Parts: sequence; C-alpha cells; structure tokens
Amino acid sequence: MSSEKLFEPLALARGAPMKNRLMLAPLTNRQSHADGTLSDAERNWLEMRAAGGFALTMTAAAHVQPVGQGFTGQLGAFADDHVEGLAALAEGIEARGSLSSLQLHHAGSRAEPELIGEPVAPSEVPERNVRALSEAEVEALRDDFIAGARRAEQAGFDGVEIHGAHGYILAEFLSAASNRRTDRYGGSIENRARIIFEIIDGIRAATRPDFQLGLRLSPERFGLELSEIRDVAAEVLRQEKIDYLDMSLWDVRKEPEDDRFKGRSLMSLFTDLPRGNVRLGAAGKVMDAEDAAWVLDAGCDFVMIGRAAILRHDFPERVSRDPAYRSPELPVSVQHLREEGLSDLFIHYMRRWPGFVEAEPVE
Repeated sequence: MSSEKLFEPLALARGAPMKNRLMLAPLTNRQSHADGTLSDAERNWLEMRAAGGFALTMTAAAHVQPVGQGFTGQLGAFADDHVEGLAALAEGIEARGSLSSLQLHHAGSRAEPELIGEPVAPSEVPERNVRALSEAEVEALRDDFIAGARRAEQAGFDGVEIHGAHGYILAEFLSAASNRRTDRYGGSIENRARIIFEIIDGIRAATRPDFQLGLRLSPERFGLELSEIRDVAAEVLRQEKIDYLDMSLWDVRKEPEDDRFKGRSLMSLFTDLPRGNVRLGAAGKVMDAEDAAWVLDAGCDFVMIGRAAILRHDFPERVSRDPAYRSPELPVSVQHLREEGLSDLFIHYMRRWPGFVEAEPVE
C-alpha cells in the first residue's frame, strides 16, 4: 500500500476539487456558545485543521432546529444570528487552503431534555418522554434542513453534509424499529427514506449549482438494517444529486454484524455499488498513514479522519512527509491536546472516551 494516492487531487461533481483525499470528520467538541453561535475556541480548532492540510474541513454537527440540540456547546444553523460567526469560519478555512462544509444535524430522540424540553422523533417513545412529529412537523423539519443549507451558502461555505447517521433523527426515520409511522414517511424503506431524498432535492433547488452536498450514513446499530441502508445508499448514488457519500463504519476494517454478510468487510458492501460521479469515503479508526492508504486501496475515493485529527491538527502534512506516520500513543496529556487546539471544554468532553486523555493527578 502506498500513501501517494492520498495526495492526488479529487474532482467533485460540483465546485472546487479536493487538493488531496483526506477530509476532516465532523467531530463533536462542545466548544460553542449556548445560543449556537460560533465561539473563538471552535473556530480556532477548525482553522488549525484547515491549516494542517485537510482538503475539506467539516464542522461538528450543527442543529437545524432548537429542539434538535444534542449536546451542550453545539454549533447552530437554525437562526440567521448564526450566519455572522459561520461566515468568519468559512473565510478562515478558505484562507488556509481548505474546502469547507457545515454538517446539518437534528438529534431527534437523542436530544438532551434538560436543554430542549421534550424531544421529538418519527414515532413516540413514551418511556423516554419523546413525542412523535406530526406530518406537518416532518415537512417543517425537512424545510429547516434546507434553510440551514441556505445559511451555510450565505456564510460562504463550499457546501454542507446532511447527518443521516448514528441514531439521530434522519437515521431514526430510516429504522423500522424507531419509525412506526403510517403516513408517507413510514412503512416501506422508500417511505422511511423519503425525508432524506426530499432534503437533498430541496437543498439542490435552493442553492447555487456549484454548492457541494454530502450525506453521512451509518449502516449498523440504532435499529438499522444493513441491507436497507445499502439500498438507500445505492439509490442516493444512482441519482447523483450529492457530491459525496460519507459512510461512518466505526471501524473501516470490520466485518458486518449481520450474519448474512459475514466473510467480507462492511466497507466492501458500499465500495461495490455503482457510484457514477459521486465520491465515496469512509470513517472508522483510521489512525495512521497505512490505515488511510488501505481505505483507498479497498475502493474508496477519500478518507474521513476523526480521532487522528484530534491528536494531530496536521495529520495530512505528517502523512505527506512520512508514509509510515502513526498517531501518538494513547492516552495523551492535557498539554498535548491544548497544543493541538483543544479548549478545556473539549478536553473535558474527551475524558468520556476511555483511555484517550491521561488521568488527572490525585491531589
């Protein structure tokens, strides 16, 4: 495996090409303000990654409705008041030679009740005090994703990514376990995926022709059926209305959990799909140059870098200089993370990840 291909440009169907095949994954960091406006800490964290060589720098999930807030310090895209901060961020990312993408998100039943009150989802979850959306509210949700994309365009972002993964609201629509609706947004997988295709169509109609559009899907967990997600991915690729599909796999080398697909990699179920002019990428435990090169060799067009980008803001530059580059051994010190642009809020959040940050000394 050679890392040279990682640094070949990648043309996208719309807009400017990626200068290499390394994309910053959308990473929760809890650094922004309570009202969803961008903080200097979050801006600094992202601009450092843009300066570190990522071809496309993606924000953390930005919620498109107040009721969709999934965590404290979450970036927002639900109000015009957010545009000023987003514009400064988009300008900063561009000035550092990277494309920019705002990830659009709604936490659904995973929203924090202490932040938003009563969470909403495709169907009710009485034991968790989660209310079902009316059909009119589903349409409003669709429209608010589209409005978030318009705000990103107004702010100067190159594009947006729709977050349809990890059990958040769009993934809840995809799951027959969490979506028990009887209207046009429930029942068959075609109906359960309808909102995602309507959001894609709406963003395409509402934004300029060269605005870049991505979609993140996860194929397992959270009540999702692998075969159904593969069918959704196949149709998204067939329509060619998005520019890239980002598959969040937890581990790019893993086998499927579904026994029917054992004996091959989970990623291969998606690299085998016809993709036309849509680019395909994957995320999941890509920690070094060898991992990243393996993802391309296994059939993807680009690689999503998450934890390795937290550990080193300049992961792409380090891989470019050293084809044998490996991420620092875990756990790392608080000082290391501060030098890599993480605020104390972000570092506190990272302590939730077992073995990532050195334990605090006992007084």
